[in-house]
Amino acid sequence: MMIESNRVSYKAGRMVIYGIVLFLTLACLLPLWNIAALSFSAAEEVDANRVGLLPRGATAAAYVKLLTDGQFWRSFLISIERVALALVFNMTLVTLMAYPLAKSRRQFRGRGIYMGLLIFAMLFSGGLIPTYLTIRNLRLLNTIWALVLPGAVPIFNVILLINFFRGIPKSLEEAAMLDGLSPPGVLFRIFIPCAIAPLAAIALFSIVGTWNDFYSGLIYIRTKANYPLMTYIQSLNVDLAAIAKTGDLNALKAALAVSSRNLNAAKIVTATIPLLLIYPLLQKYFISGIVVGSVKE
Repeated sequence: MMIESNRVSYKAGRMVIYGIVLFLTLACLLPLWNIAALSFSAAEEVDANRVGLLPRGATAAAYVKLLTDGQFWRSFLISIERVALALVFNMTLVTLMAYPLAKSRRQFRGRGIYMGLLIFAMLFSGGLIPTYLTIRNLRLLNTIWALVLPGAVPIFNVILLINFFRGIPKSLEEAAMLDGLSPPGVLFRIFIPCAIAPLAAIALFSIVGTWNDFYSGLIYIRTKANYPLMTYIQSLNVDLAAIAKTGDLNALKAALAVSSRNLNAAKIVTATIPLLLIYPLLQKYFISGIVVGSVKE
């Protein structure tokens, strides 16, 4: 009798858990589904708030406006270049910084000082104005480097990798040293192959953070031609008055088919697609990378 009661309680508990997970899943997915429906709906339907989970007056006018814009593709390529450079800098500098800081105080006497500086820098940033003045004095304004170098060393990622490196058995490193490997050899032939999961998590953080950042483009880039994609699509709007002044009837007709709301929805969908393509490739490493990098030995 007790066993049967336990089985009923177990099944009821599982049903409650499944219900909570389903509710949270819908709470996350339905707003995104609505955004996608807005992006494919006619301007008058969107402005009248008649769009729910299905498009009304289905049209791809918002996407045509985005994808036929030459500056859109230029900004897309700039963002690709930015993400690639940031990924190389992040992975290289984070790894080279985490490896020595993972050593004990006996092996690296200055470790405490460097860790204190890292924690302080993570908690207290230099501030927007000093950072801007530094970028300006280095003559990096309006260049791709102004978008890459300020975030070249994400300190949270350094600490994540330090904790993982400290969890690698010391005997493994000592055996490699006895076999004649130098410290760089130990790093590249022992530590990095063992750290695939946390490195994949760090790569995902770098890609997502860099791709989604639009504010840096507004601050450091002066000309729209050099905007990264996120900054450019944030600046897009439907300005009927300006188009009417040009006298281009075709452009005016195309603009009338788009409202600011469904154009903004198309921006969100377009900007999300590259991340949706990348995330499944790294997702299997993501959770394990976070767990093993957040537990200290």
